[in-house]
Amino acid sequence: QVQLVESGGGSVQPGGSLRLSCAVSGFSSSGYCMAWFRLVAGKERVGVAQIDMWGRTKYSDSVKGRSAITISKDGAKYMLYLTIDSLKPDDTATYYCAAVPNRGCFSVFERRDFTDWGEGTQVTVSS
Repeated sequence: QVQLVESGGGSVQPGGSLRLSCAVSGFSSSGYCMAWFRLVAGKERVGVAQIDMWGRTKYSDSVKGRSAITISKDGAKYMLYLTIDSLKPDDTATYYCAAVPNRGCFSVFERRDFTDWGEGTQVTVSS
């Protein structure tokens, strides 16, 4: 059974940085796509970034061009990361780790595309 456990959230001042982590267990697929989503209160859960088993990344249009957001992984440690620098109040959200086995990533990724989810970690950006 796949388990995804996020950590690293917290309260940060604008301009600060965070690295969110997702520990993956029970994942035995030879191919996969993993992603970070975020949920702002009162809105839909939306994709932030995705990464495939070869390390190829894709960022959603909402964050594309923002060099301060980086998705990465450490396959040897079964870890997924999301680093956000220059945090803004608009980044306040619950961040979720997601995975789908046996396929590559998507040209446009949505919540329905992923089969396994973590419980989320809260990020609050305020002064």
